Amino acid sequence: MKKIRLICSVLFIGIIFLVSSCGTNNNFASWTEGCDPLTNLTSYVEDVTNKNSKNYIPVEDRIAVFDMDGTLYGELFPEYLEYLMLEYRVLDDPTYNASDELKEVGNQIREAGKTYSTPDISGYDMIHARAAAEAYSGMTVEEFLQYTKDFIEKDVACFNNLKYKDAFYKPMVEVVAYLQKNDFKTYVVSGSDRLLCRALVCEYLNIPENQIIGMDVKLEGTDQEGKDGLDYQYKTTDKLIRSNELIIKNLKMNKVMQIYQEIGKNPVISFGNSNGDVSMHNYTLSNPKYESRAYMLVADDTKRDHAKIEEANKRRASWENKYTIISMKHDFKTIYGENVTIK
Repeated sequence: MKKIRLICSVLFIGIIFLVSSCGTNNNFASWTEGCDPLTNLTSYVEDVTNKNSKNYIPVEDRIAVFDMDGTLYGELFPEYLEYLMLEYRVLDDPTYNASDELKEVGNQIREAGKTYSTPDISGYDMIHARAAAEAYSGMTVEEFLQYTKDFIEKDVACFNNLKYKDAFYKPMVEVVAYLQKNDFKTYVVSGSDRLLCRALVCEYLNIPENQIIGMDVKLEGTDQEGKDGLDYQYKTTDKLIRSNELIIKNLKMNKVMQIYQEIGKNPVISFGNSNGDVSMHNYTLSNPKYESRAYMLVADDTKRDHAKIEEANKRRASWENKYTIISMKHDFKTIYGENVTIK
């Protein structure tokens, strides 16, 4: 009888292990099975969520930060989403009469997009940011959110079977869900407009609005008329509107500043894809209390995405001894879904 009980116990434990293992694999159906960066991530999460581990991280300190464009969401089709939306706003939107200066910025985006690149102009991040602040000035926050939601219903220009609202990297969506299941608080920390990110990300990734950090413009009451906020009282009849005043472009050191200002803690996991994320990664790895990880995606797949191999190799060489590299070509079983193809 004891032998039978022992055998049954062993079988039960084995079944539990198999179910658990299958569940873990099912979390990552879009990843190449057994790839190094995924093994690195899951081993880390299993360690820091184990109360018996010396590396255990309490739930309140499990902070994960994700860049958006090129990390969670497609970057080169043929431009950042916020660039494409600005291009549409100033060149094609029949309801908006853009200035010549804004049209020039829109045409710069359009020309660069023909070669699947961003405009090769010094300081273009800030040129675009100021142009975007101007182009949507006067919109209520609700109008801007709806404008974004309407735009992302459009088909992606250089892919088949893909809309902008669905152009997330499926493997990274699985990473977000996996971390959330393990009680990590997930933040998007993007160089793109904060409200644009909210309209795109919150519902799709189950991330609340107050966990979205991005580029910001000054907001005003509809009757404020340029008065300083200390000289104006918001009225019940007011609505929040976007001004043309840029507050911050959330890249590089600005990401670190914003993370501390809004979260107040070092993250323990960071995901990015560009030099705009290096400061965020280094801040994560400098966490004084806990073991931490930083991952860089490299866009090196020319068959399923519009990648530039020379740039991909350059980035990999720069980062491989500092961060864990994720190769979209080798580590992603699918990127946008099997039915999505490039034009």
